[in-house]
Amino acid sequence: MKVLVTGASGMIGAALCDALLARGDTVVGLTRDPRRARSTNPSVVWHPWEPTLERPPAEAFENVDGVVNLLGEKINQRWTDDAKRRIMESRRTGTRNLVGTIASLPNKPKVLINQSAIGFYGDRGEAIVDESAASGEGFDAEVVREWEAAAREVEASDVRLVIVRTGHVLDASDGLLAELLTPFKLGVGGPLAGGRQYMSWIHIDDEVGILLWALDNERVSGVVNATAPNPVTNRELSQALGRALHRPAVMPVPGFVLDLKFGSEFGAVLRGGQRVMSRRALDLGYEFRYTDIDQALKSLV
Repeated sequence: MKVLVTGASGMIGAALCDALLARGDTVVGLTRDPRRARSTNPSVVWHPWEPTLERPPAEAFENVDGVVNLLGEKINQRWTDDAKRRIMESRRTGTRNLVGTIASLPNKPKVLINQSAIGFYGDRGEAIVDESAASGEGFDAEVVREWEAAAREVEASDVRLVIVRTGHVLDASDGLLAELLTPFKLGVGGPLAGGRQYMSWIHIDDEVGILLWALDNERVSGVVNATAPNPVTNRELSQALGRALHRPAVMPVPGFVLDLKFGSEFGAVLRGGQRVMSRRALDLGYEFRYTDIDQALKSLV
């Protein structure tokens, strides 16, 4: 296949590009800074694009079979007014501009895989939710609704659409796990804000696996949750990470510390959680490599 990837230099994008190239696919990347991106992965054909200002160039889509849209300003930061604008528009406007180019092409790609997030569901406490659940409340849920609505515009062009609502991706080099490793290795790690909130996680290998599976399988469409079948609480994740590192995991981080670091609005999101099930991925035949949190963390650390 020839696959175009946005967000190709991010944690998930870089791993996906490596997997595509390893199986013999051709990869095209859209980026704000092609020179820097080429030094990161010279095997990708890079094209410049400012996602919130313009549509991507049509020539980047020549003979492209599928598109994977992983674009988005990082969510784990202090939610100032400017940050919230970037978080929203990088997803809503960037995706709308991407879809606009796809719609204008005489030869369109067969499929768009659009990244999304379980933030769609909002804070659900201990309630079990799957793809049939309604959207929740809060800025994170609003962002995901707008993001998905922009992606759904591609369906008018008769392009298969898969929306992948991703949970907490576990990768030792970036994201949540990378932030936790240092304090846990020093023996001062522990649960966040009481640790009762559910954290629906997924190993980076399964995140990439679901994206490839969605690309390759024509019967996969609509919303798919990308979360391991066994979500855990923050306390359970902390204990598992302690076991993997052979370190104690008994130093709790009070909720007010999250507010000090990230502000009260995003701090409230971190104190909440979702107990998400990947019902459609399992029903459609995806086989997870990592279903147990101990198994996943041991493979990574």
